[in-house]
Parts: sequence; structure tokens; C-alpha cells
Amino acid sequence: MADLTAPAAPSLVVVGCGNLNRSDDGVGVRVIHALRSRWADGVPEGVRLFDAGTGGMEVMFQARGASALLIIDACRSGSPPGAVFTLPGEEIDGAREPTYSLHDFRWDHAIYAGRRIFGAAFPSDLTVYLIEAESLALGTELSASVQSAVGNVCDFIEERVRRWCAQAV
Repeated sequence: MADLTAPAAPSLVVVGCGNLNRSDDGVGVRVIHALRSRWADGVPEGVRLFDAGTGGMEVMFQARGASALLIIDACRSGSPPGAVFTLPGEEIDGAREPTYSLHDFRWDHAIYAGRRIFGAAFPSDLTVYLIEAESLALGTELSASVQSAVGNVCDFIEERVRRWCAQAV
């Protein structure tokens, strides 16, 4: 039987969330695709990229054993489209309303559940990047403002990865 609390080798997991068929809602997944393109010669050692799509449960399992976790998703706050917000992990610790469907199990539920289920094997170093959506209508293209934000968030993540890799040495 596997020890669910045993820490693994240091790793930074970057998870993109969203629905590619709902316009800007797919921005988290688009960031993962853009990072893969930027790192075409290979993702930095110790870094894992994961396209979670709409599967919140996957976020919990991908994060298990990681040293650090970055999540990217769309949001609707009323801010200008393409605005980027950084949410530190300690802001995401409140209990979540119970749900009766795994379809409703989002990344914030995964963080809450993962911390309780996996304990020390769940990363305490957590940052969420939220990008303000312009459109959540059916469609596969990002709006221009959200597409522009993809590049900005990739830059933020690349800088974070550089700092993380320097510390991991």
C-alpha cells in the first residue's frame, strides 16, 4: 500500500483548467499549450505541465507529492477582460459547499480536499492565476484581450519556474 503522505522529489506542477469549447473559459488550458510550445526543447527538470480541462478531481491527484502548485483558470469578476489576478494559496483554505456531482468538483474543491486527504504530501506553496474572461459563449477561440493575457501569464510562470529551479538546486 502506498504511503499517501510521503513527500516525493521536489516538483512544481502547473495545471491549466477550463473548457476549450466555451471561448475564454479555456484560457487555463491554452496557457499550458503555450508553455509547451515555449519549452519545445523540453520542460525544465522537475516541472510538470497538466491540462486538467474541467476535471477538478485531477487537480487534486496531480498536485499530490508536488512541492509547489500553480493553477490557471478563467474568472468573471466584472473587471476588464484579460485582467490577470494572482491569488496566493493561503487565500484558498475555506471549506467548500458539499456537492453531489463530480462535475461540480472544481479546482478550489480539489485544493480543500487535497489538503485534508494528503496532508503533508499536498503542496503548501500554491498560487492561482485567474484571467478575466470576456466571453463564455460556445466557441473555440479566445477573445483578443484574453489571448494577450495568455502571453503575460506565461511570462509570469516562466519567471516563477526560473526562481523555483534556482532554489531547488
